[in-house]
Amino acid sequence: MALTPADGKATLSFSDGTPSLDLPLYKGSIGPDVIDIRALYGKTGKFTYDPGFLSTASCNSTITYIDGDKGELLYRGYPIQQLATQCDYLETCYLLLYGELPNASQKADFLGRVTSHTMVNEQMQFFLRGFRRDAHPMAVMTGLVGALSAFYPDSINLHDPAQREVSAIRLIAKMPTMVSMAYKYSVGQPYIYPRNELSYAGNFMRMMFATPCEDYKPNEVLVRAMDRIFILHADHEQNASTSTVRLCASSGTNPFAAIAAGVACLWGPAHGGANEACLNMLYDIQASGGVAKIGEFIAQVKDKNSNVKLMGFGHRVYKNYDPRAKLMRETCHEVLEALGLHDDPLFKLAMSLEKIALEDDYFVSRKLYPNVDYYSGIVQKAIGIPVPLFTAIFALARTVGWIAQLNEMIADAEYKIGRPRQLYVGSKHRDVKPIAKR
Repeated sequence: MALTPADGKATLSFSDGTPSLDLPLYKGSIGPDVIDIRALYGKTGKFTYDPGFLSTASCNSTITYIDGDKGELLYRGYPIQQLATQCDYLETCYLLLYGELPNASQKADFLGRVTSHTMVNEQMQFFLRGFRRDAHPMAVMTGLVGALSAFYPDSINLHDPAQREVSAIRLIAKMPTMVSMAYKYSVGQPYIYPRNELSYAGNFMRMMFATPCEDYKPNEVLVRAMDRIFILHADHEQNASTSTVRLCASSGTNPFAAIAAGVACLWGPAHGGANEACLNMLYDIQASGGVAKIGEFIAQVKDKNSNVKLMGFGHRVYKNYDPRAKLMRETCHEVLEALGLHDDPLFKLAMSLEKIALEDDYFVSRKLYPNVDYYSGIVQKAIGIPVPLFTAIFALARTVGWIAQLNEMIADAEYKIGRPRQLYVGSKHRDVKPIAKR
C-alpha cells in the first residue's frame, strides 16, 4: 500500500562536504519509526550499508507484527495466543489472505474451495520416482512445489488476481498431500489419497500414517497439536524465507516458483531447520549417556572455548520469551501425556534440559528460553513424524504466509524488482595482460 504523507523529517548531515539532506520520517501503526532513504543515492551519490538488513525496512505491510522485546506476535492485529486457542488453521489462512477472520459462511466457502483441490496430478507420482529414496524431504519438496507450475499452467500469471487466487488455494490444499507423498516415497509405502471429510490437520495425519491394509483414525489431541503447529508457523514477518519469496516474485515469476524459492530458503538450519537441529542435539546427548550426562553438556555449552551449541533456545527476534513457545509448551505436555511418553528416555531428557534452561541463571540472564522450535520438534517426534520431515511441515504451514506477503507486494503500487546495492571493496580497474605475461 502507498505511504501516507510523511509524519516528519530526519536531517542527515555529512562530514565530507556533501550538503545535508532532509529525509521523510514515517510512523507505523505500531513499532519503530522509519526513515525513507529512497532519495539518498539520487541526491548524494551514496548508499546505506546494512549487512543482513537488520536496520532496513524492505516494505510496508499490514500482515504480521512482531515486538521482540515484549514477546508479541500479531497476525493482522490479532495476538497469536488468541488465534492458537480460538481458531483453526484454515481460519488463520483466511485471515492472512483476506485481512479479516471469516464468518461461518465465509469459512464454509473457503473450506470447500481448499478441499476441492487437495489431490495432485497423478503424474506427480512419476516425478517423485526420479528422486533417490533417501533424498532429504526438503530437496524433494523444493522440486515438487516448483513443478506445480508445469502441472497447472492456467494459474501462473502473477499479475492476474484471479490466477493468483487459484494458485493460492491450490498451494494451501496440495502442500499436505505433497509432504505426505514425500514421506511415503522415502519409506517405500503407497501414497494415501486425501479424504475431504476430515479436517485439514486430520487429513494430513491420515495421509502420513494410514496404509492400504490399516486405516489411521486421527487422535483429536494429536490433530489439535498439529493444527496449532500450523497456526504458530503460518507467518513471521520479513524473515529470510519470506524476503526470498518477495524478492523472487518481484521479478514477475509465477507463484509456484516463488514459493519453491521460499521452501529452499527455509531449509537452512539457521531458519526452518532449527527444530530438526534441536532433535539431533537431543539424540547426541542421549547417545553420550542421556540425562546422566546432561550436566557435562551444559558445561560445554557455557564454555567459550567449546564448539557445542544449545539448539532450540533463544531467538534472533524475540529478546524475551517467544510467545509461540508458551503455546507449544502446553501442547507438548498434552501430547506427551496423551501418548504416555513422559517416561520415554528421549522426552525425559528434553524435559530435563527445559528445566535447567528455565532455572539456570546463565540461561535466564541471557534470555535463552526454549523457543517454538524446541517444543514443536518434541511434539512432532512424539506424534511419529520423522526428524528430516520437520522442516517440510514448517514449509507446509508457512505457505499461506508466503502467499499473503506475495499478494501484498504485487498489489503495492510502489513495488519494484528487488535490487540490493553493495559496498564494493575489490580491485579497481585493471587491464588484462597476455597469458604469456601473467
